[in-house]
Amino acid sequence: MKVIDDLISTIREDSAVRQVNTCIFWTSVISRHCGLASTIREAGSHHGSYPVKEAGSLTAKTALELAQMAYSSSVAEASIGMAAINSLIDIDLSRCEEKNAFEILRRRGTGKKIVIVGHFPFVSKLKETAERLWVLEKQPQEGDLAEEEAERILPQADVVGMSGTVLINHSFERLMPLCRGRFVVMLGPSTPLAPVLFEHGVDVVSGVKVTEPDTVIRMISEGASFKQLQGVQLLTMTRGTTG
Repeated sequence: MKVIDDLISTIREDSAVRQVNTCIFWTSVISRHCGLASTIREAGSHHGSYPVKEAGSLTAKTALELAQMAYSSSVAEASIGMAAINSLIDIDLSRCEEKNAFEILRRRGTGKKIVIVGHFPFVSKLKETAERLWVLEKQPQEGDLAEEEAERILPQADVVGMSGTVLINHSFERLMPLCRGRFVVMLGPSTPLAPVLFEHGVDVVSGVKVTEPDTVIRMISEGASFKQLQGVQLLTMTRGTTG
């Protein structure tokens, strides 16, 4: 998984792990910073299984050791790995703007064909201005298409909005070749604010910086959805911008 290789290779310094939390919607790792990722679980019962094999001993590892879990075939472990990567990224704030990914998608996608990979609450609003909009989902809701339709749908798009969870479920490297020549936005708290993603064909990365770790941990531990989350700053980095 070259994209994970490249993300880890940009990390300058390891750090001790102070805390790991796997909550209903969000996973967090606190090391040098507080990193978030979506909590993804396999469907079905987990009785007798071990989604996180070393649960209970993760804080004995370094953050870079936890980051290796991003390669895991267990999506629960991969969620922890991605949160660990995000906890180690020193975000270049000089390259970031406080800009909502929805506004970027609406501006670039007005009158055009849009594909959203992952279901977001703004989809219905985006449909109002797009020529056509499709949603690809691993667990489709009503009106969504299964992710297996990607080969047919993505080449039709002008603009693609892609959840950062594609890094967790390891679909990124299958999907990106289908997006060549399209304007691609990766968004959501799982998204690393790392310029190396531009080398993989992404045009805009839109993620979060945790500004109040204690607030964030309290809220995600109590089941907060992203709309409820406090203590984060929404940041966007665009290909070609420099500090």
